[in-house]
Amino acid sequence: MKIKQNLLLALIAIVAMTSCKKVANVKLETCKVETTTISEIVTATGTMESVTQVDVGTQVTGIVDKLYADFNDNVKKGQLLAEIEKTTLQSDLTSATASMESAKASYEYALRNYERDKALHAEKLISDYEFQTSEKEYKVAKNAYEKSKADRVRAAKNLNYAEIYSPIDGIIISREVEIGQTVVSSMNVANMFVIADLENMQVVGNVDEADIGKVKLGQRVTFTVDAYPEDVFDGQVSQVRLNPKTESNVVTYEVIVAASNPDLKLIPGMTANLTIYTMELKDVTALPMKAFKFEPQEYPEELGLPKPKPLASGNSDKNKYVWVVRSNELVQTEIETGVSNGVYQQILSGIKPGDIVATGYKEEMMPNGAPQEENPFLPKPPGSSKKKK
Repeated sequence: MKIKQNLLLALIAIVAMTSCKKVANVKLETCKVETTTISEIVTATGTMESVTQVDVGTQVTGIVDKLYADFNDNVKKGQLLAEIEKTTLQSDLTSATASMESAKASYEYALRNYERDKALHAEKLISDYEFQTSEKEYKVAKNAYEKSKADRVRAAKNLNYAEIYSPIDGIIISREVEIGQTVVSSMNVANMFVIADLENMQVVGNVDEADIGKVKLGQRVTFTVDAYPEDVFDGQVSQVRLNPKTESNVVTYEVIVAASNPDLKLIPGMTANLTIYTMELKDVTALPMKAFKFEPQEYPEELGLPKPKPLASGNSDKNKYVWVVRSNELVQTEIETGVSNGVYQQILSGIKPGDIVATGYKEEMMPNGAPQEENPFLPKPPGSSKKKK
């Protein structure tokens, strides 16, 4: 009795498997050879800076008397920005002028005495001592006059320094002083303004040591900033600095990216997300890398699949050939390859745009489609034993 039950269960399992049987439908996956752009990128982050930024200060000590410019003002080279109170400086110039005039008078007097004594000494009418004394007084007066002229030039220059002019065309991004504030000139120039040329910006990017070998001068760069997430800005690598920076055992190198800023959207200090195109080939024939891994398989039950037609030699390097679909055949075709970015491979010769290349097989499990008759040995679903009314 037990053997009959086991046979019955086995029969039920076989019938169940037969009723759920599916048929595999194998299809050939292909791709069309096209012209495209092959690129390889390096990503990095950096900080926006202006290419030209000047700290404008004063070389004289004094009180800020007037301000003619403020934050965000557009200024031109030579434009007056501020004035230092001039009373003391003007007095210094007046004093230096008076001293120079006095020294000049003394010099001219000493010169006349020296020329007269020189002539008398040549005629042996005065002693050597008298001539030497006259010569010494002349030289002292001359040196004093030269010094007084230099002092006056310095005083005049200091008076000119009381007027602060813009050294470049740009925008004032910082004003450090207020009217009435005392500025002191010591070893360092006292800063009053910071002027930047915002039309020409640069990004100081930090590139990882693993990628720095790919970055070269002149490479195209695109970048975004958080302030304008929808805008993509263009730039170009203008400098690769060889000085390494190490932070938390991570070594990076600074890469300078030049970028124009005609709309003045970019501001110093912004964080930029850089994409550096270390390789970029446009309008080249290319194939996806998976095309080079394809090998024909035998599916005797699939009559519609193209049949493989290998090369006559049969010794080609598999990295140098692909299988092209032609007249319902898979033709093994030798090719010459160029560069690759890991996703696409450049094709130099062997195939042309428009060719269809095999990339793999795809199996789709399909139901057999035949209606299954109800098996009296299979368990009934709940409620199916009820009589229909």
